[in-house]
Amino acid sequence: MFQGACVLSSDDTPQKPEVGKKKPTVKIASKSGHACYFMPMLESLAARDELNEVVKNRVVKSCEILDAGSSLYANGFVKDSDAAAVLEENADNDSQALAAASQEFRLAGRIVSLRSFGKVAFFHLMDGSGRIQCYAAREILGESAYSLFKKLDTGDIVGVTGVLFRTKTAELTLECRSVVLLTKSIRPLPEKYHGLKDVETRYRQRYVDLIVTERTREIFAKRVNIIKEFRLFMERAGFLEVETPMLQPIPGGATAKPFRTHHNALDMQLYMRIAPELYLKRLLVGGFEKVFEINRNFRNEGISVRHNPEFTMCEFYWAYATFQDLMDLTEALVGHIALTVCGSYKIHYQGNDIDLTPGSWKRLSFFDSLQSIGGHSPEFFMDYHAVRGYIRQRGEKVVEHEKLAKLQAKLFDLDVEPKLVQPYFIYHYPTDISPLSRRNDQNPDITDRFELFIAGRELANAFSELNDPADQRMRFEDQVAEKNAGDDEAHAMDDDYLRALEYGMPPAAGEGLGIDRLVMLLTDSASIREVILFPLLKPEN
Repeated sequence: MFQGACVLSSDDTPQKPEVGKKKPTVKIASKSGHACYFMPMLESLAARDELNEVVKNRVVKSCEILDAGSSLYANGFVKDSDAAAVLEENADNDSQALAAASQEFRLAGRIVSLRSFGKVAFFHLMDGSGRIQCYAAREILGESAYSLFKKLDTGDIVGVTGVLFRTKTAELTLECRSVVLLTKSIRPLPEKYHGLKDVETRYRQRYVDLIVTERTREIFAKRVNIIKEFRLFMERAGFLEVETPMLQPIPGGATAKPFRTHHNALDMQLYMRIAPELYLKRLLVGGFEKVFEINRNFRNEGISVRHNPEFTMCEFYWAYATFQDLMDLTEALVGHIALTVCGSYKIHYQGNDIDLTPGSWKRLSFFDSLQSIGGHSPEFFMDYHAVRGYIRQRGEKVVEHEKLAKLQAKLFDLDVEPKLVQPYFIYHYPTDISPLSRRNDQNPDITDRFELFIAGRELANAFSELNDPADQRMRFEDQVAEKNAGDDEAHAMDDDYLRALEYGMPPAAGEGLGIDRLVMLLTDSASIREVILFPLLKPEN
């Protein structure tokens, strides 16, 4: 199909060549008619300065495999076992028992290590369950098959058929009766003892990170279990899982800057949701009494070790309950997940031992925390100009005409939040920074709201819901005024939500709990990027 050898020149790169500089050429050591097949790929690699001798050697081997009549990307191999199951089921069998059973297994996976000794070779095969050592010998495979086997590399995906035996060191090993190449790996895996050291490369090339970094695979397997246990707990507690829109005509449910998009058919501006709250509370109006949703939210804000523009949250709403009921529920929920997934209420996170035992979590009001933990007197944190000057002195941005409550919240972020290592419920936040929360019956300047802090960061936000449509309208109007004054994160007016409240929403409590931050906590991960498979990154070029 392909004729002649091919030569690749860097002349084809889109960069402007330097005047008078000789352009280097790149050749592969193959006269195979299949060589031209790989040239567009090699050209692209060369243009990005990613072409090296290892890649070229793998291409040469690929040509030789094709010349022998074999496929580089075979299909149809059927596996009947997983590596972990094979090892577990035969863990107690000695050499005699294995020889007597002579059971044949069909496994498929990636070669992650390969040691060749001339006529024999050992390699480790890794599949989704784990890895197993395999043994290939020319005497068993035959001259032709072993010759093709010698052209395999680490990273290649193969199907193997064989029986188990124990080596001299008693390691369970699969003696290969056949080895079939299923996928040829053109790029080499990172070196065994070095791996992917560059953090950004690990996040950008998560597919490689998952292959070579066992801890990464463990984190995401644990994430799956955390979400599964979260769902099971909520369902056992009587909550119904629902789905609400992610494209919304009005962004609501949080104070955050949204992403905008446009629907062509309807010719209307839409927003990626910043929270599902207002839609979930519409369901309370409709008669559902316990609802929850685990899904994505999108906020057009900064990126940090705690923030990713796209993140996973669970929000749940409970009719005829209060924010205090949610404190008890949250302790039980997080404690259950920790015990089930981690095996203990006591976990270790970034150098701190944290006790998640339900019933042991501390509860403190917002203003008491500014005093007892932040070290500020009421005379100070109630003085608008004093707090404003202090915030500026600490290098934080201050918006013109910013309300005292917002400044107090920034004061809390600076001097209280980092010190909340053990679980803390901080409650009774100022009304001015809680546009959707119910006012406290005794003091209308504060709301029946709490935030949960563990390991010095917010994990959840909850409150008794505001169901008075007149009060809610005035709060929205205050938010609109702040938006008009330049606050991009202020809440918009939502007349349809107000109409829903006018039909009557039962007294209720609601909460949003960050799934990514919960996974960070329970996997001892310092950055949110460690627990999101594909975090947002700047383009490479």
